Amino acid sequence: MGGGDEPRRHDEDPPAGESGERTPLAVRHRERTPTVVRHPDRMRRLLAPRHIAVFGGASAAEAVRQCRAIGFTGAIWPVHPRRETIEGLPCQRSVAALPEAPDAALLALPNEATVPVVAELAAHGAGGAVCYAAGFAEEGAEGARLQGRLRDAADGMPVIGPNCIGVLNYLDGSALWADQHGGTRVQSGVALITQSGNIAQNLTMQRRSVPLAYVITAGNGAVTGVPELIEGVLDDPRVTAIGLHLEGIDDVRGFARAALTALSRGVPLVAVKTGSSELGARANLSHTSSLAGSDVLWDALFRRLGIARVHETGTLLETLKFLHVHGSLDGKRITSASCSGGEAALMADVAQRHGAELPELPEGVTTRLRTVLGERVHVTNPLDYHTYIWGDAEAQRACFTALLDSGFDVNLLLLDLPRNDRCAPQHWTTTWEAYAAAARETGAPACVVSSLPEGLPEETGSRLLAQGVAPMHGMADCVRAVAAAHTIGVARRRHLDEPVLSPDGPATVRVGARVRSSHPHGSYEQPEQPEQRGPLDEFAAKQALAGHGLRVPRGGVTRQGPDRAPDEAARLAAELGFPVVVKALSHTLAHKTEAGGVRVGLTDEAAVRDAVRAMAPLADRFLVEELVPGAVAELIVGVHRDPQFGHALTIGAGGVLVEVVRDTATLLLPARRSEIVSALGSLRIRPLLEGFRGAPPGDTAAAVEAVRAIARYAHQDSVAEVDVNPLLVLPDGEGAVAVDALVRREAYEPGTAQ
Repeated sequence: MGGGDEPRRHDEDPPAGESGERTPLAVRHRERTPTVVRHPDRMRRLLAPRHIAVFGGASAAEAVRQCRAIGFTGAIWPVHPRRETIEGLPCQRSVAALPEAPDAALLALPNEATVPVVAELAAHGAGGAVCYAAGFAEEGAEGARLQGRLRDAADGMPVIGPNCIGVLNYLDGSALWADQHGGTRVQSGVALITQSGNIAQNLTMQRRSVPLAYVITAGNGAVTGVPELIEGVLDDPRVTAIGLHLEGIDDVRGFARAALTALSRGVPLVAVKTGSSELGARANLSHTSSLAGSDVLWDALFRRLGIARVHETGTLLETLKFLHVHGSLDGKRITSASCSGGEAALMADVAQRHGAELPELPEGVTTRLRTVLGERVHVTNPLDYHTYIWGDAEAQRACFTALLDSGFDVNLLLLDLPRNDRCAPQHWTTTWEAYAAAARETGAPACVVSSLPEGLPEETGSRLLAQGVAPMHGMADCVRAVAAAHTIGVARRRHLDEPVLSPDGPATVRVGARVRSSHPHGSYEQPEQPEQRGPLDEFAAKQALAGHGLRVPRGGVTRQGPDRAPDEAARLAAELGFPVVVKALSHTLAHKTEAGGVRVGLTDEAAVRDAVRAMAPLADRFLVEELVPGAVAELIVGVHRDPQFGHALTIGAGGVLVEVVRDTATLLLPARRSEIVSALGSLRIRPLLEGFRGAPPGDTAAAVEAVRAIARYAHQDSVAEVDVNPLLVLPDGEGAVAVDALVRREAYEPGTAQ
């Protein structure tokens, strides 16, 4: 199918990878952020060209054939230094010899030869280029330098690649694509942007009736990255949804900007992000030199931006197809109809597993269905309508019309068509036609769902699609698509009510002798102090956090040296009042409990002296604090700075079993108060905060404000890590107190990799 088996001369067409052009193609270069191209009109020239120049030999000829096959009606200008013609078209000798600056160019040239041609195209005002060649940043330092030269040569002109198959536009009929593909022309449809050429080509071969509008392989993204490609297809109103295959993203802020634009315009985004497993991340690294990033943080980013994440390419296609037909959803209530109790039970299980709802049918609907189906059929949702009306088009239409009048968010008909070569399918055809007629009559969102992919042939799927009914392959993928559409719908409503914050660090500026940090929840000030680099001891960490509004226990630190520490600690304890907690204090002692550096519940001065003497080998100074009793729940609140995503906030069940319980939620900073409230509500320990088995409810409002205080402090470039564990949530009205804290600061220059 591909050209990898075709031998090539080195001076004619380049290999696209170690095993030829069929090698998976997306490779990322992380040393520099790609040049941002923000000219939608120039992207439009590249994505929907009026004329195309092709450079190279055999691959250029293939691109000409593919353009003709897809129905491209514009001029095609081959450029070759020696050939007279390519596919019957006269060859030009250089860029300068072209009749005019091309809207788009496909460069199937050796890597070294690609760079000067890109420079010539940019100088002549070309709309953009697709660079097919490999041998750039994916091949080490020398390739990275060559990729830098390519970036400079582009001089702001959009360039897709290098190391990619190309771009397919099925709306207007252009194929900057040097290989075969399986798509056809459409009037509207979904765009696919992938960081793997092989995956892109595979997806064009689908037989699921998904209308593909664009297929774009990003390649290395040396000049024009995924964010700019998203913005480019968003400029086309015929694009109904966008699917992404991602291995990694260099420009998270740019990605967020593009995704929020899509959310604002109501164009859903669905993503497959590879590298969620350790092996997957290693495969990404070996495949693309791409840092996959923490999978938890990718999930946090997708949630923030209203991007539905799926985990398989089949689910990606089914979700995009559903969104193309029905768009995002306000709810996830479904009806299900089939002529089999077994299918009904399967759907009930699948719906529960993947988050869809099967509510009871309205009373009026139930009455109408009983009239049509008779007393022998038990009317419920999911509905097994039996076979008493099988083949009766009018009865089936009446049944389905009543069911679709339920007013639910989506309606599903489970139906697998028989094999055409061995069976007579007319009764099955009658069934889906009756269902489509009911959908037209009621205007209700409808899907026909096969349990097996082959149970809904492409021809039937296309006929359903033309009638506004989504042909869905697989129950689980269909319900996943419903859940994804609901996720996107909720995110869009939230964004319209309260615009989403882009994951971006706060700007910090000096104001006199104080430091002011801008934050979405208001500014705060504190006296400027010399910054200590590295880990702070617990007392210093708590003082820093308290300066930003976090409540910490009353306490003090021994300062008169190790010999006098026992007596000094006893005096501090007496001033605080018993019982107290005593801790060894050192910035190198992160896990004090495991080291024996904590004594809790000391009730007199003698016990304090004994505790200090016992911990003397661990530290020279000691922290004495009041004991905070009566906690309803213990939380962990942590912030760390990620090289891709910036500061990330984690909230979860805290205490000594935090690694065992693993009950956490993660947000990217800055985060709104509402997001923090939702994160707390998502934890499995939520019942403890609400009052469990007669215990008083916790002061959740105070816990939220404590988390916000920690986030305010941590959201600074010089803060690398904050860990508060535990944050004690006291009974309602009594507050929340951080009884242990770790802070690590380090020198940091914004824009540099860590």
